[in-house]
Amino acid sequence: MAMHDFVAATARPLPVIILADISGSMAGDGKIENLNMAIKTMIASFAKESRLNAEIQVALVTFGGECASAHVPLTPAHQITDVQQLMAGGGTPMGSAFEMVTAMVEDKTLIPSRAYRPTIVLISDGWPTDEWEAPFAALQQSERAKKAVRMAMAIGSDADKNMMKAFINDPETPVFEAHNSQDIVRFFRAVSMSVSSRSRSNTPNQMTKIDFKNLPDDDDLDLGDF
Repeated sequence: MAMHDFVAATARPLPVIILADISGSMAGDGKIENLNMAIKTMIASFAKESRLNAEIQVALVTFGGECASAHVPLTPAHQITDVQQLMAGGGTPMGSAFEMVTAMVEDKTLIPSRAYRPTIVLISDGWPTDEWEAPFAALQQSERAKKAVRMAMAIGSDADKNMMKAFINDPETPVFEAHNSQDIVRFFRAVSMSVSSRSRSNTPNQMTKIDFKNLPDDDDLDLGDF
C-alpha cells in the first residue's frame, strides 16, 4: 500500500474555521491587506503539515455587506490552491456569520464525529450591524461548538471586546487586541503554531495554550498604527 493511501485512510480531520470581518471599516490602515496576507500564509503553513495523524482543514467565513458568505468552504489545507482576495465594504453582519458557523459545526456530514475538536477564530474591528444576539446564543448553546477551541482578535479600539470575550470559551484565553498591522500577522502566526502543534501531537484534542503577551515581533513587517 502506498504511503499516500495510508494517510488518506487514517488521518482524522482537524477543522479550522475563520470568521473574518470584511466590513467597510476594514478598508483603511492596511487592515484588509494584512488580513489577506495572514490568512494565505496560515493556509500555506497548514498545507505543509504531515497528515499522518491529523488533516488540517480550513473554512473561511466572511461577513460584510448584507450577510455572511462561505468564502472558502471547509477544505483540506493541502487542497486549497488559491484564496480569492478579500475586499472590504458594507456593514458587519456578524449574526449571519454565527448562524453559518453553528450550522457548519453541527453538520456531521461536513465535520464527522471522528474529527478532532475544531478551532473557531473570530476577527472583527467593530460591532455587529444585524440581529446577532439569538444567533450568538445558539452558537454558545451548541454542544459541538462548546467543545471547539474558540479564539478572537479585536482589531483597533472600536471592536466589541465584551462580546468577543464571551465568544471565547476558555476563561484563561484573552481577546487578542491588534493595534497595528503587525499584530494581525502575529496573531495568525500564533494560531498557526497552535493548530500545527495539535496536528503533530498524539493528543490533538488537547488545546495548545497561546501566550499572546509574548509573541515575537518581526522587524520587516508594517508597523502602522490603526
